[in-house]
Amino acid sequence: MPQFFIDRPVFAWVVALFIILAGVLALPRLPIARYPSVAPPTVSIYATYTGASPQTMNDSVLVPIERELSGVRNLLYFESSADSSGTAQVTVTFKPGTDLELAQVDVQNRLKAVEPRLPQAVRQNGLTVESATSGFLMLISLKSEDGRFDETELSDYLARNVIEELRRIDGVGRVQLFGAEQALRIWVDPSRLIAFGLSMTDLSAAILQQNARIAPGRLGDAPAVPGQRVSVPLTVDGQLQTPDAFARIVLRAAADGSRVVLGDVARIETGAQTYSFANRENGKPATLAAVQLSPGANAVRTAAAVKARLDTLSQSMPAGMSVATPFNTAPFVKISIEKVIYTLIEAMVLVFLVMLLFLQNLRYTLIPAIVAPIALLGTFTVMLVAGFSINVLTMFGMVLAIGIIVDDAIVVVENVERLMATEGLSPRDATRKAMKEITGAVIGITLVLTAVFIPIALAGGSVGVIYRQFALSMVVSILFSALLALSLTPALCATLLKPVGPGAHDRRGFFGWFNRRFNHMTRSYETRLVAVVRRSGRVMLAFVAITVLLVLALRTLPSAFLPEEDQGYFMTSVQLPADATRERTLDVVRRLEAHLAGRPAITSNMVILGFGFSGSGANTAQAFAMLSDWDRRGGATAADEARRVDEAMADITDGTVTSLLPPAIDEMGTSSGFSLRLLDRSGRGHDALEAATARLLELAGQSDRLANVYADGLPAGAGVRLDIDRQKAEALGVSFAAIGDTLSAAMGSLYVDDFPHEGRLRQVIIQADAAARMQVDDVLKLTVRNADGGMVPLSTIVTPVWQDLPLQVQRYQGSLSASISGSPAPGVSSGDAMAEMERLAAQLPPGFLVEWSGQSLQERMSAAQAPLLMALSMLVVFLVLAALYESWSIPLPVMLVVPLGLIGAVAAVMLRGMPDDVFFKVGLITVIGLSAKNAILIVEFARQLHGRGMGVAEAAVTAARLRLRPVLMTSFAFGLGVVPLMLAGGASAETQRAIGTGVFGGMVTATLLAIFFVPGFFVFVIGGRERLAGWWRARRGTPSQPPASRP
Repeated sequence: MPQFFIDRPVFAWVVALFIILAGVLALPRLPIARYPSVAPPTVSIYATYTGASPQTMNDSVLVPIERELSGVRNLLYFESSADSSGTAQVTVTFKPGTDLELAQVDVQNRLKAVEPRLPQAVRQNGLTVESATSGFLMLISLKSEDGRFDETELSDYLARNVIEELRRIDGVGRVQLFGAEQALRIWVDPSRLIAFGLSMTDLSAAILQQNARIAPGRLGDAPAVPGQRVSVPLTVDGQLQTPDAFARIVLRAAADGSRVVLGDVARIETGAQTYSFANRENGKPATLAAVQLSPGANAVRTAAAVKARLDTLSQSMPAGMSVATPFNTAPFVKISIEKVIYTLIEAMVLVFLVMLLFLQNLRYTLIPAIVAPIALLGTFTVMLVAGFSINVLTMFGMVLAIGIIVDDAIVVVENVERLMATEGLSPRDATRKAMKEITGAVIGITLVLTAVFIPIALAGGSVGVIYRQFALSMVVSILFSALLALSLTPALCATLLKPVGPGAHDRRGFFGWFNRRFNHMTRSYETRLVAVVRRSGRVMLAFVAITVLLVLALRTLPSAFLPEEDQGYFMTSVQLPADATRERTLDVVRRLEAHLAGRPAITSNMVILGFGFSGSGANTAQAFAMLSDWDRRGGATAADEARRVDEAMADITDGTVTSLLPPAIDEMGTSSGFSLRLLDRSGRGHDALEAATARLLELAGQSDRLANVYADGLPAGAGVRLDIDRQKAEALGVSFAAIGDTLSAAMGSLYVDDFPHEGRLRQVIIQADAAARMQVDDVLKLTVRNADGGMVPLSTIVTPVWQDLPLQVQRYQGSLSASISGSPAPGVSSGDAMAEMERLAAQLPPGFLVEWSGQSLQERMSAAQAPLLMALSMLVVFLVLAALYESWSIPLPVMLVVPLGLIGAVAAVMLRGMPDDVFFKVGLITVIGLSAKNAILIVEFARQLHGRGMGVAEAAVTAARLRLRPVLMTSFAFGLGVVPLMLAGGASAETQRAIGTGVFGGMVTATLLAIFFVPGFFVFVIGGRERLAGWWRARRGTPSQPPASRP
């Protein structure tokens, strides 16, 4: 193949130009993402039952839905929760690879079967089925700077005119409004109801009767009488359309013309459907909506589409109204990719300088510099065909591949230059001879580096998705590199290079000094190497010691999943006691806002009162703080600012304030750290589960390996249970349904009907006025009508009982559960923290189990798969080499070098205090391939020399001396290529350091130790094989034979 392209350089350029053209066309079409879609597909079900307790929601909504969902196809697990806000959520997680649209249809079909068994109020509000990631892509803010619109009007406009538009954008999974549309609110005065002898049910019945839809038909419609020539439609304004019209609804009328209307007993106004949320932006009231991605959607593309749609919608907004996106996570994705691209460019520049230093000629340096971009463009083409994106993982793969890509070209150019200088050959003849010598080595290196990544592509779960991104980008780059090394590179060598004389290396100046020092080092190296190969037994003892040290170091290295990244923002959760009102929550929030306003690195903060990722209620709030760009922070980081918030709010007595960083991958949870579920498998009940949770938190608080461990849910608190005397109620002629309707309408609000307003149907909601539902006595003052038409106060049949009640019910796989989250203590890895939590959970009473979820579950899968994947990689490399050299012994010197590289990788991360995470594991597998590559360059030449009759030791020393320059050149090129990763700063710095540190350390030891150990391994293995063969022949009496040309 190389000879073909040496004679046809134009053909080689045509092949290269086709690769360039395909890459240039593919590059703009590749989507940009921070990470690929790694989380398993999920579908969420949302239900609303206003005024219902969590236990009621559990019994009447969650349990029936879960029972029906158990038969869904490809189900992995499901979890659910219900809280005191009257909302419930069921999240169904499917096996990886499941078609999300079909899964969503399956879930909706199951819900149709269970819907008739759900309470009427739940059916009336409707069940919502959506598929979206758990975190927020962006927050949209609608404000009125001049105060022309109040919060209710802004929220209504956002719901009617903005959210529906955003939901139609491709990639948007859910748009969650932290507010509500406008509704007709009927605020009832119970004392006036009593005065007029009316009940809540009388009001709802009257509204339903007098706000009715009527279809009166037509005049003159067929069949008509003969002679009828006109047909006209009839209309009746059956539905009321204004608050004044509702105020005139007649509740009672007398024969003398006197009457009681709705306006006599209630205040009627246009308000909000719900008052569960309140929003603040930089300390001022605002209206917010959160955009959540659909699983697998591209964050950058979706965010850009949302902003474009908002720009279009803003042109038609009323004067005095403005829309903005104060919280947006997509820019970090773009900055991260740009940062990796800068790293890629830095790596290419450093590699170019290394080539110039060793080759000392711009023509020689130009050839690898031409080949590298072509190989990368070819990789982009394959990525587009495979459905991959430009993300942090694929770009890291390319950064690592840069050094490998130029290696092949360097080996070819260096060998051609050496033959021209030593044998006086012309460029074309030198290229022909060089390619005959090194084609086998290039193919061997390519096969090894390709084979080493194949096993990691077979990994399962989310970790497998991450590994496959690396594997594809690196393998394809390496294959294109090999193709070009056997086609374009020899063609360029034959045409671009000029003949050189025997004294070509006798230069003056810096290059002359470098060559003299390098030649001196080579002679010194050869002298020491002769001593080393003579003591191959000692070499093997040193190797065994290094291997034992490596195993011990790997066992002590702390584990983690992915490094925590500074993504430009952090979140703060505010949680007060269960009986806290929004007023108390707002007091804490204002103090938090005052602290954030005084921090120069924080540009904006948004707070949603009534909402929390762990549960909603008046006692919760969730804050999002955005930091300025990295170059304008003055060294501040998101982790530092989050810690400062915790310190500033530590003396809060009325609740807890917890600041957390976002998760490494948005699809896998809502915060960093670990997350687990404590399951009540034995059915002991909520009280026992709460006690076990409290005990586990107490033990975690005493551990020095854990920090900030908390129950990820709403706390239990005081509540009032209303005991209804059913026998007494029946004796008084009061039906149980009438009591329930009265309590639901007065205390919990009752959605009665709809009415048309401004082209949309709006809800009509009855509720007792605020002053009439603040105390327990207000409940007892309510009246209900009995069978005789008389009014019976609830105090005669209802007894209030104070008790502790749960504000939230959580379930996992159909069992009661408690969600617990936390972080490792400073200096402790997440893997060690998880092991500590399991140790503490073992001290709980029997019947309680711990199951990991989200990112923690993936970390466990990663740790379990890593040893097998590394063993598979080494086995595949060995088998490929055995097949290539048709020998079981030749691959052994190559494989023995692997621990020499791994020890450097482990030492580097230990010195920097870094854990064994997914990126480090990818680095280890890369080091396996690179270690083998260096060994192949030496072993391949030693094998050829030994086959020509040279002694084993002499062949090993000669091969090592001849290949020292290309080995060091390629190793320096690759090592300096990852230096920008190892020393990265700013956005995505932690991730770049995680992969760069291990690879650099492994490259250093794989090079410095390999140039001494590999010849020793060759002598030990091949010499030992020949001595064994000689002993066997002597024993059988067979005459000895000269060494075969192909061992």
